[in-house]
Amino acid sequence: MAGAYDDRDGKIWLDGKLVDWREANVHILTHALHYASSVFEGERCYSGKIFKGHEHSLRLIESARLLDMPSPHTAEEIDAAKEEVLRANNLTDAYVRAVMWRGSGPEMGVSAKGNPVRMAVAAWEWGSYYGDAKWQGAKLDVAKWKRPSPDTIPTAAKAAGLYMICTMSKHAAEAKGCSDALFMDWEGYVAEATGANIFFTKGNEIHTPLADRFLNGITRQTVIELLKDSGLTVHERRIKPEELADFDECWLTGTAAEITPVAQIGDWHFTIGETTRKIAERYESLVRE
Repeated sequence: MAGAYDDRDGKIWLDGKLVDWREANVHILTHALHYASSVFEGERCYSGKIFKGHEHSLRLIESARLLDMPSPHTAEEIDAAKEEVLRANNLTDAYVRAVMWRGSGPEMGVSAKGNPVRMAVAAWEWGSYYGDAKWQGAKLDVAKWKRPSPDTIPTAAKAAGLYMICTMSKHAAEAKGCSDALFMDWEGYVAEATGANIFFTKGNEIHTPLADRFLNGITRQTVIELLKDSGLTVHERRIKPEELADFDECWLTGTAAEITPVAQIGDWHFTIGETTRKIAERYESLVRE
């Protein structure tokens, strides 16, 4: 599939039915466009099976709840919609995007409880999120923006509005020849990349930022389980930026990123070593079981 994302062949599931790809549109006065009342999920389908698809459906509903949007569909109905989209587009290996938002209705202010909550599911073929960095190691910039305090935003929601600084930071990183950017949190601790969680190794132990102030990724949780099952010690903790000089390896995790090694963050350099390769192999095997 090629071309602009609004001009492609195929079907998209919209509010309970399949529609032609080019007809899956919303009105310019859609509440989500003006006030970011939108949540979404990114998922991957491997060999005809969406990895942890039901967990993603449950998280979509929870994200909507955190934004005060009651889901019009159950997790099981969302699961079925995703399967319907894959069949309709004849896809077995694909990226799946489910999105839920407040649409247009009788209200056009900040408050919009009278507007309907709508939902869509699309799927398309999508290779490596970071291109050649998937094998060569990504280079990360350090973002000037900080991940905000959980007292200011619903950090447990995968909400569209929380990605505003992600887009800005990734654009700035790409302008410097980097693949992505690393955020610190509002207190100055290491947080996450713009669309992925981050892990480090030191000797035979793994360190990753404690995910209580940003999204605890489903891939992140899966990788922690794989590491522990392999007998490795995993420390979920606050990590200071100055500690990066002491780490040996580094990698990113995410549905789109999968397992992507990191070769450099700012002035810090890392080895693409055995631990990174082994966890990437284990993850690849798991998602295709």
